[in-house]
Amino acid sequence: MKERATLICRREDQILYVRKAKSRWNLPGGKIEKNESPAAAAARELQEETGLLVVELVFLGAYESDDTLHHLFEARLADNAQPKAQNEIAECRWQHRRQLHELRLTPNARAIIKTLRAA
Repeated sequence: MKERATLICRREDQILYVRKAKSRWNLPGGKIEKNESPAAAAARELQEETGLLVVELVFLGAYESDDTLHHLFEARLADNAQPKAQNEIAECRWQHRRQLHELRLTPNARAIIKTLRAA
């Protein structure tokens, strides 16, 4: 089973999403490298994808889908944090949590957000 660090970044009632070129929107995050903790992977991936630095990470739990185990973290960012698409990421977007239906999300991102809203 693959393991992935997945981040929820909130700003008021908005959640940060990222998108690779010609792909669906997703939550920031990515593969956990060998000898890397899930928390370290989460912080690294966020910085690589958006240029943002994590102020604090809170582990929310795990979400299993098909062949992937998502280690879910909520990232606290600086108040003035502005994401900038970097590396393989083509675009970053803050989206109001109630406008989830307006984004073409990956199935896993949609399921994770719905699970968190229900909790």
